[in-house]
Amino acid sequence: MLITDVQVAGQRALVDVRCTHGLVSEIGSPLQRVQGEQLLCGVGAALLPGLHDHHIHLLALAALYNSVQCGPPDVANAEQLAQALRAHVRKGGRTGGQSGHQPEWLRGVAYHESVAGPLDRWRLDEIVSDRPLKIQHRSGKLWIVNSVAAELLALDENANLAGVESDSRGRPNGRLFRLDGWMRAQLAQDAQAGPSAMPALSAVSRRLASYGVTGVTDTTPDNGEFALQYFVRAAAAGDLLQDVRVMGDDTLPQSDCMQIQRGERKVMLDENTLPDWDTLLAIFARAHREGRAVAVHCVTPAELVLTLSALRAVGVRRGDRIEHASLVPAEVMPLLREVGVRVVTQPGFIRERGDQYLQAIAASEHGDLYRCHSLLHEGIPLAGSTDAPYGDCDPWAAMRAAVQRSTPSGMLLGEAERLNPEQALALFTSAADDPGGDSREIAVGATADLCLLDRGWESARLRLRSDDVMATIRRGELIYHRERQDIAGLVICER
Repeated sequence: MLITDVQVAGQRALVDVRCTHGLVSEIGSPLQRVQGEQLLCGVGAALLPGLHDHHIHLLALAALYNSVQCGPPDVANAEQLAQALRAHVRKGGRTGGQSGHQPEWLRGVAYHESVAGPLDRWRLDEIVSDRPLKIQHRSGKLWIVNSVAAELLALDENANLAGVESDSRGRPNGRLFRLDGWMRAQLAQDAQAGPSAMPALSAVSRRLASYGVTGVTDTTPDNGEFALQYFVRAAAAGDLLQDVRVMGDDTLPQSDCMQIQRGERKVMLDENTLPDWDTLLAIFARAHREGRAVAVHCVTPAELVLTLSALRAVGVRRGDRIEHASLVPAEVMPLLREVGVRVVTQPGFIRERGDQYLQAIAASEHGDLYRCHSLLHEGIPLAGSTDAPYGDCDPWAAMRAAVQRSTPSGMLLGEAERLNPEQALALFTSAADDPGGDSREIAVGATADLCLLDRGWESARLRLRSDDVMATIRRGELIYHRERQDIAGLVICER
């Protein structure tokens, strides 16, 4: 592939870039087209490194495509919740399952207590009682199921399972905390039903490609061999266009697929049920012994301080990372800098949930939310992500949020944490195995993961919009072009 007349690294001088065997093989001006070579004309546009979303949940994002929105702003009260769920049933909506295997499930997402307070199985039975229903809380840590779903999950027989909440009479009330993997295993016990219940990845992958995304890190904590092999099969079938770094639990195996690589040991912390000190040290130490870094979910200061203290005690391995760092008090910054871990955060939540943060979080803590500038100023490696589907999967929207720090109503939240456009872009251009490290360069010998805009960087930096993405190239192959659906043998211009 030959890409002509583009800006590289923000330079005004236009160059041509040739990709051969998945690498950038030549950069110069002019380069002569080789017979049979695909040709893309930049016409003065910016050529950027392909974007990498450092924290995403692919399967949950794919399932979202056939899910019911159950929280703000789409749903504001109990009546609207019931209407949304019943309307989906009337339309024949379904999630997972095929005829002859599992029943048709109704799946809701993004629920928040501001809609109808705490839900349980019996309240859900009042809305939908003729098919299995599961609703995920906006935080991602809680599922609520109705009685039909509870029966399919054999919930009454598993009342003593950690994470299954019960009422005062000892009956499971349908509220399941951090049990995604267990639910999936319960519903996929035979080899035929398991894969059929998994969401297809092709639509999500194409959408990400249209944003210029060439790679993602799937941070689902209970990823094991089943999830890894599902990604491998999707890549082999051409349904998964991006490179994927897969985090997971202790059972996650190595991958022999170049497109799919095993990543860090994901560790979930919940302030209400924190592990004891020795247990946490053992988890970190085991991962390090097995050659894996750890990625620790930290949304509260208590979770963050515990993690940093444990890592200081056990020793930090290159690649150890903090996920979210939602609230970082100023007094914790020295410890964060001393321990030497990297942070993967989501500034997009300021744009999406900022008004709720302003109401729910004390004013004295507003500056602690999703810090960006202060972390970079302290020399702490910082990478960006969307946390989709819990946030918008458009990385450009997250970049705008990092620059503007504006809530949905237009209020500023953490103005001192603003980044400039170049810093915001850099959040999504570091390597998968080095989040927050140096941005990947477009240079001879580098992997040809590229994002071609339709305008120069001088204009694009003022917009930071996914609408500006013209083409996406992964390992030298075109995986998206805005003007053409059929990209085989593509020639966009003649010289």
